[in-house]
Amino acid sequence: MIQPILNLTGKKQMNDKIFLDSNILIYCYSKSDLKKQSIARALAAGNNVCIFTQVLNETVNVLNKKYDISWSFLESLITDFENNFQVHELTANDVRKGCRMANRYRYSFYDSMIISSAIECNCSVLYSEDFRLARVCSRASSAADSCL
Repeated sequence: MIQPILNLTGKKQMNDKIFLDSNILIYCYSKSDLKKQSIARALAAGNNVCIFTQVLNETVNVLNKKYDISWSFLESLITDFENNFQVHELTANDVRKGCRMANRYRYSFYDSMIISSAIECNCSVLYSEDFRLARVCSRASSAADSCL
């Protein structure tokens, strides 16, 4: 089930920024689970939504390979994402922060990058269905400040 897996501030307010993992965006286009699709679309339609270029890459790749969505449609989808979400672009400093988090807490590098990006965007909640990432995030809110 789609759930907020990381509360970075300890509280959720209506206007807080939220961060979406790629599986949430992918569910927006899935026809196999209409309940998850509905939840994912509601999250994606909200205000103050942030994603990371890694999320964008994963989403485009899966939508093309698994759902056979055309490259031309995906190009227009990327534009829609840019217009509707804050897209955090990867920098060398982000990679260093991800390395520090992965090294210190033994998270996978890519999970560390997602968590670090959500924090960098000042998001209060990270939404994902990735239970591995959920376990990682259970300790991340206390780890976040020392890694960044």
